[in-house]
Amino acid sequence: MGEITDFDSLRRAMAENGERPEGPARNARAEQLLAEAEKLGVPLAVIEALGHQLKVYNYSSEKDKMFVPFARLLRMWDERPEDFDEYETHSLHWVFKWVSAGMLDQPHVPLASIEKWLGEMEHRYRLAGHSERAVRSAEFSVAAHVGDIPRAERAYTAWLAADRDTMADCHACELHGQGWWQAERERDAEALLLWRPVLEGEFTCAHEPHTVLASSLLPLLRLGRVDEARANHLRGFRLVRSMESMRGAYADHVEFCALTGNEARGLELLAERPAYFTDTGHPRSRLDFLAVVTLLMDRLVERGLGDREVPGPAGRAWTARELATHARAEALALAARFDERNGTSHISERARARMAQPPLADRLPLGVRAVRRVSPPPAPAPVEAPPAEPDLSALLAEARRLSDALRPNAVEAWAAVSRAAEGVALDAHDRAEIVDHEAMDRGPEGAELFERAAALYAEAGDLGEALAARTRAAYVRALTGEVSEALTAVAEPYDEVLALYADDATGVRQTASVLMGRARVLMRCVQEASEAADGDFAEGAGLPSAETVLDDAESAVRELLALVGGYVGDDVRIASREAEARAMLAELAVRRGDLEGAVELFRRASAGFVGAGLPWFAVEYEARLAGLAHHLGDITETERALRAALEHGGAQLEAVGRAQLHLQLAEVIGGRGLAVEAAEHALEAAHWADEAGEGPTLGAWARHQLGGLLLRQGRWAEAAEVLESALPDLSVDTHGDGAVVQAQWWLGDCLSELGEHREAAERRLRAAEIARHWPEQHDHATLAHLAAESLGAAKLHDEADRAYTRAGELWRSLGNVHGLVRSLRARAWLALRAEDGADRARELMAAAVGECETVLGAGEADEETRERLVAELGHTHRQFGDLLARSAAEDADDDAIRATLEEALAQIGEAVVVFAALGDDALDSRTGAELAAGWLESDLSRPGHAATRARAVLAAYDGAGDAEETAQERRAEARQLLQVVKEQGAEAE
Repeated sequence: MGEITDFDSLRRAMAENGERPEGPARNARAEQLLAEAEKLGVPLAVIEALGHQLKVYNYSSEKDKMFVPFARLLRMWDERPEDFDEYETHSLHWVFKWVSAGMLDQPHVPLASIEKWLGEMEHRYRLAGHSERAVRSAEFSVAAHVGDIPRAERAYTAWLAADRDTMADCHACELHGQGWWQAERERDAEALLLWRPVLEGEFTCAHEPHTVLASSLLPLLRLGRVDEARANHLRGFRLVRSMESMRGAYADHVEFCALTGNEARGLELLAERPAYFTDTGHPRSRLDFLAVVTLLMDRLVERGLGDREVPGPAGRAWTARELATHARAEALALAARFDERNGTSHISERARARMAQPPLADRLPLGVRAVRRVSPPPAPAPVEAPPAEPDLSALLAEARRLSDALRPNAVEAWAAVSRAAEGVALDAHDRAEIVDHEAMDRGPEGAELFERAAALYAEAGDLGEALAARTRAAYVRALTGEVSEALTAVAEPYDEVLALYADDATGVRQTASVLMGRARVLMRCVQEASEAADGDFAEGAGLPSAETVLDDAESAVRELLALVGGYVGDDVRIASREAEARAMLAELAVRRGDLEGAVELFRRASAGFVGAGLPWFAVEYEARLAGLAHHLGDITETERALRAALEHGGAQLEAVGRAQLHLQLAEVIGGRGLAVEAAEHALEAAHWADEAGEGPTLGAWARHQLGGLLLRQGRWAEAAEVLESALPDLSVDTHGDGAVVQAQWWLGDCLSELGEHREAAERRLRAAEIARHWPEQHDHATLAHLAAESLGAAKLHDEADRAYTRAGELWRSLGNVHGLVRSLRARAWLALRAEDGADRARELMAAAVGECETVLGAGEADEETRERLVAELGHTHRQFGDLLARSAAEDADDDAIRATLEEALAQIGEAVVVFAALGDDALDSRTGAELAAGWLESDLSRPGHAATRARAVLAAYDGAGDAEETAQERRAEARQLLQVVKEQGAEAE
């Protein structure tokens, strides 16, 4: 935080503070900056600092602090307007709107004062030459707030009629306010129409589309547009989550959860913002928040969960029932204050209506957390309704529209037509379409129905569609394994449709359908050929060779492309044929080993589907592209393709596919070191896997990954909980023994960090038990060593010694002297803790020294390995000395203690020599050993030697900067040692 010395440094500091997160800390800094500005003696500096303070107050929970700096600014303007530059003049008039809204949001400000302020604003705007637009907007806000509908409508009309000028709110904010009013007046479709440019990103600002996304949730739900509502919740909540000033929008998201069966999600939101219960700087948003808290708690009570503990105001535990009572009382008390100020009952009526809303959806899956329904909802009472006579013509029209657009719900629409058409006489073409789509719904069982549809199309005189249906029947047979028969069956329709097309007797759509069907059959041949072994495919199945099939398939695809390539019409079916053909060529390129070419073709296929308005069809090809890019080592393209697949899939993407894509993204992003975002994707993967019924399989793998990613962030408790929930489902058969070992390993690490050492040892030992069967034993040795550490930390010394012994044996078998030496040193320290264990401890530490010296004496190591071994020897000598010093029994005679300390000093002296041989790379290790030796010299009453060692340390760090923490610590300890020996009467020069 730099010092404020002039106007420029003040401006830099204000800019820096403006980038800080919203909240009291930023506000406090703005107050400090105002004080600094006043010291500069520059009026404009004070004006800008006041403006900055106003801004940060407005974008925080302390909005009530705006009035004082604004009053001061206004007084300065009235006294010396020449002190304001053009920008600050504009800003002063701009914040009139903030203060106007701020007064409205504070129930202690009288309505008469607000009306007077509105007149003042109008007067000053007129003097400044501004339009009435902002004034009428402010008047509308006042009228709407108090419930004066006629005045609000008049002001609304005048607002829109006035010219936009520099004082008008930005387009995004204005559209939010206009749409909000339409929604308030129960004109949801009009509201959403107004909000569309903001939702689509055409207009944005600091608070938009944040508030529009939040405000749109209920109108979308009321209109039944639940997919859009879900998307807006997911997108919008991410935007407001970190913004302290957006309590009102945050409340909209809690309300959304309460009304869509996502009560558990709503509780998570409450837990994230405990201060929202009590922050009083903006009473109106607090009222909104408390009202939806009441709504959420009432939902829990209705579900029989009134005694469930829930997040609430700090200082005590809350049940849902208790919090419902508390929040209702607080909300109504606040509403009453507003109504008393306004002289109406509008705010209280509005609050009660909000708290009493019925749910708008049983459960709308959100896919953001692995939460379950908090309890089954009560069964709705049956409602008697007169049977509605289906409008068959309307159903037919809608089904055809959806089919023509290749919408995912077209099959369901045709099923509705089929039900409505029972007992109704239809012409042959209508019946053909119904049967055709029923066949599509049957999948592998639809061949006969396709043949029947073909006959009906022929009866109706549509020979092209008849041939297309016959081709579809052939493809179904290929899918069921009758590839040879399918090839034969498709030959005749292929020849006939080309003849018809040449004679203008059928169209491009029907011809492309037949050509596509033939290409699909040939692609199926390619697949079967690649799966066949040793040439059995061609001979056993009566089909051409694999290479011939590849050539035939490519020829068929290119023929299709020649027909539909470059199509620019509005028939999405034809456009989709080109995209699918590109994807087929990509698959053939893969078969031929041209992976780079396949990537480009898949990319073009995906772009084709998106361009045709069919992004969900692109998902499969983006996923294939991602796999190929990953294989080629192009991580950037892999990530892009996975993200695109998720984006294109939208609400149409099945849960299992969504889970797989999120999981792949988690792995790719995690591999780039972005553990936080990767964890979000792993969490999404776990949720969607559960939704797909794949919790024990794909879901377990996702939770396994999530646990590891949380561990990487140091979120030990969360990671432990996730891993513990994953382990019961992780199995060697399904997920592989590596996944099970890794999960146990990670969980052991988490438990160790949490201080649960016994449990950590158990997890590490379980992992080691699996790993001991692996051909490569390094992981087994590491886990045994870690388990020993946990057993020792749990004070299970005998068990720890056995585990270290086993680890040492494994390290020896692997030729890993470092692991062996460390296991011996650890055993030595364990032995020292045992009664009469000093001799055993000496033996083990001496053995560790011996292992290092033996390997070094062999002279077989390269230079780098030798240096590491020398360092290991130095550390072992150092630890040997420390162990000996600690082993000196206090009740032993002086000669015995002195002899032990001399031994310790000898070992540490050896450490100094060894570290010195490594030069500057071991400086810190050497000086640490030097000081340890100095203290021993002092204990042995050799102050001169101790002082010499202390001075040697000071000399070693001569010229070291103060930023070097170890150097500072060593110098401080050396000076302390010198002081001690001085007090002993030794020379201290």
